[in-house]
Amino acid sequence: MDAVLNQIDYGIKGAFRLGQTASVLSGTGVRWALGDRPPLPKLLRQTFERLGSTYIKLGQFVASSPSLFPEEYVREFEGCLDKTAKLPFRYIQDMIETELGQPMGEVYSWVDPTPLASASIAQVHAARLKSGEDVVIKVQKPGVKNILLTDFNFLLFGARILERLVPQMKRASLGDIVADIQTTMMEECDFLNEAENLKTFARFLADTGNNEVVCPKVYDQATSLRVLTMERFFGVPLTDLDSIKQHSQDPKNTLLVAMNTWFQSLMMCEFFHADVHAGNLMVLEDGRIGFIDFGIVGRIRPETWGAVTQFIQATSSRNFDVMASSMLTIGMTDEKVDVNRLASDIRAVFGQVEQISDSSVLLSGDEDQDVNKLLMDIVAIGRDHGIRFPREFALLIKQFLYFDRYVHILAPEMDMFMDDGLMMMPEFDSLTQH
Repeated sequence: MDAVLNQIDYGIKGAFRLGQTASVLSGTGVRWALGDRPPLPKLLRQTFERLGSTYIKLGQFVASSPSLFPEEYVREFEGCLDKTAKLPFRYIQDMIETELGQPMGEVYSWVDPTPLASASIAQVHAARLKSGEDVVIKVQKPGVKNILLTDFNFLLFGARILERLVPQMKRASLGDIVADIQTTMMEECDFLNEAENLKTFARFLADTGNNEVVCPKVYDQATSLRVLTMERFFGVPLTDLDSIKQHSQDPKNTLLVAMNTWFQSLMMCEFFHADVHAGNLMVLEDGRIGFIDFGIVGRIRPETWGAVTQFIQATSSRNFDVMASSMLTIGMTDEKVDVNRLASDIRAVFGQVEQISDSSVLLSGDEDQDVNKLLMDIVAIGRDHGIRFPREFALLIKQFLYFDRYVHILAPEMDMFMDDGLMMMPEFDSLTQH
């Protein structure tokens, strides 16, 4: 009986959500008819922002996936911010008490009603456990999962129809892309999965004897599918050089510890942290580095990671033959690829790029827009040769770009690949000797 009632409830809420979607789309159509006709990428971004959480997340996916989407859409969706209103605290309290099955005061001695952060899926509040530990509570917003399911079923249906009506879209695997994003976002709604990621990363740190990096402890007694209670860290972002100097005598060494830990996780952990922006890497008051927010992680085959490393290093020496062979390992293809012609096409693209650095092409620091354009040009060449790149390729490049920004802030004299303090995995050294 409960299952039937749940299905009815989901159906009603789903119908209401579809009505909201139809209202936004019709409003966009009316504005278009009245002459408000911005370029299509801008129109799509504006519509996504009006449609709310699912579509904002989808826009952010577009912005972070130059290997999958056209350049003009990637650039436009970089402005698709996850700006969501703060939810009144009474809803947060209701969710906590429903999920934990007891009054909030039985678990926490204090919860700050003003959130530390509010995003599309969850809201984060500072708190203190009855046992005295300072924590943060990540609370899923009510109804988010139903909204995601409804929206993605609608998008998946539309993608399949579009593939039937426009056969060339089949090659772009639009439906598969939507299904993959749906899987990723539904995983973000499972806070038990994120809690397990935290525990797995903590085990990785312990197994490798790494006591210079830490991730938040999970408090299982105050954690559920939609509520995650974690140790609270006190520190500063990795980009705050002045503050870091108060906690660390050697900012460069602090950066090397963070980078070496991340590189090591690619081979020795089940996943890699796929969102190492400054807010997710903290220098704590005791000088250790805190990795936080494990909602987004990536998984990559060792041979793919080796090829990515090989590809990036080959850009520095402009070894186009190595770049071409690496692309074949990174991507997937059902076609026979002429490696020599692929290398020639890559050489032509590099020949068109002005002021290419002699040291690092992809990792040029302040030239992020040129970096993204170069990356998208290379991906486009791959597509022309029938090569499809996995999203992990873009995720890895994005993390490299983050780390390169930190190099410019904390250790501008450092060469990201040649520095003696950077410990590349031995398995990869043989791959990069060309």
